[in-house]
Amino acid sequence: MNDARPLLQLRQIKKTFPNGAVGLQGVDFDAHAGRVHGLLGANGAGKSTLIKILSATYPATGGQVVWKGSEVHFATPHEANFAGIATIHQNIPLVPTLSVIENIFLWKSGGWRRDVRDRAQFKELCDELGYNIGADELVGDLSIGNRQMVCILQALSLGADLIVMDEPTASLAKEEREIVYQTVRRLAAQGKGIIFVSHFLDEIMALTDEVTVLRDGRTVMRAVTAEVAENEVAEAIAGKTVGTLDHLRALRGTIREDIVLECKGLHSPSGLAPTDLTLRAGEVVGIAGLLGSGRSELVHAIFGSDAHASGDIRFLGKPAGRSPGASVNAGMALIPEDRDQQAIIPTFELWRNVSLPYLDLSAKHGFLIDRTTEMEWAEKAIKTLNIKTENAETFVTDLSGGNAQKVTVARWLFGEARLVILDEPTAGIDVGAKADILALVRQLAEDGVAVIIISSEFEEILAVADRILVMRDGAVVAERPAAECQDHDLILLASGQTAPEPQRPQLDGTNNATI
Repeated sequence: MNDARPLLQLRQIKKTFPNGAVGLQGVDFDAHAGRVHGLLGANGAGKSTLIKILSATYPATGGQVVWKGSEVHFATPHEANFAGIATIHQNIPLVPTLSVIENIFLWKSGGWRRDVRDRAQFKELCDELGYNIGADELVGDLSIGNRQMVCILQALSLGADLIVMDEPTASLAKEEREIVYQTVRRLAAQGKGIIFVSHFLDEIMALTDEVTVLRDGRTVMRAVTAEVAENEVAEAIAGKTVGTLDHLRALRGTIREDIVLECKGLHSPSGLAPTDLTLRAGEVVGIAGLLGSGRSELVHAIFGSDAHASGDIRFLGKPAGRSPGASVNAGMALIPEDRDQQAIIPTFELWRNVSLPYLDLSAKHGFLIDRTTEMEWAEKAIKTLNIKTENAETFVTDLSGGNAQKVTVARWLFGEARLVILDEPTAGIDVGAKADILALVRQLAEDGVAVIIISSEFEEILAVADRILVMRDGAVVAERPAAECQDHDLILLASGQTAPEPQRPQLDGTNNATI
């Protein structure tokens, strides 16, 4: 470890919430100038709580925060920012009705109008980050990935000495992740301290100098990254030996004859070329592609949440309704990528979020809500997806990001959905929780549900899908049986290169298969 005095020292940090829940039980952590420190842990391990204490969103209930050699007690995030600590939160807290440049310099006094000097600084920040984006674009019109990049630009504009990045690459495509990596390395070389929170073990191993793992609110590993193996870090996160997803491949073979979804000429001006798709009961179709490839545009067109989409869609043999409400009533479910804006109500308790789509099913006599049924659904969801919470009364705002993501999945478990669409369901989720959700995908298929899953992690698609569509520039450019494809093939196809066709057995004159 670095022998120089740390830029930041956290000593025996504790946090107990008013409801009695214990978030942190005594965490030690150091961050040095000019070094990248990786912070990992399973959902509910305490990462988000620690970051919120560091950014002064939460007060600690015990321990010391030492900043540049002096103990500090920041009362507000504003104080932490101007002391030199900038935090990029996982939920991307931007103002959607303001422009990119207005969001980046929102911390400045003097109103929202940006002068020539701000625009010159904006250009310098973009050049420093190696990322170009229109200064006057509305943030509400941007993709998740572009909003994440605006957050990074905003943090850089503060001129911070320590930048905390909470899952900065979770929703980014591979090429955008590389931009973040380059920026992190450049900032560290300039003497900035970086705390980098991620569930991607490969990027932690490649990018960081030091690593700290939290489990159950405690520090269970502090190490120089180069001195530990990836499997050791994974086992520290999980508290046990971590298996692979290979076993999910053996669960294929659930495809039935009946057709659930037929799309012909489905297209949208939002970025979807005319597309045909047929999906059968018990089939899992994975959609692979980089950010901006048209993946999300396709599923929103199917679900009816893109009002400008057109084409022929038949669901369960009937013309599909062209609105989310009609789709839900017909038996479709969509778990969107942007959970905070499109999937959950953060100010509701866990049980209310889980039961929200099915109030008519839980109502007595059609109008009296049955609280007992709703609580039973919530308890089943907690058990099925291993949601880490004190009880079903916990507000979603008090859950970790990964557990909140599980709630978005759980809310569709109790109806009669015949098609479930999952858009990046494992983004920002630890290795154990990913396995839970991916196993649920195969269970849905076993039950006869048709599934469409989008994931930037191609190995996840390969593990659970029966068939894979590769998208680029709004069009399906390839289709592969998952059993005959490898992740490097998908990477080549998604990035515009050519991958070899899968080798299939051919029959000779004696009806014997040859390769």
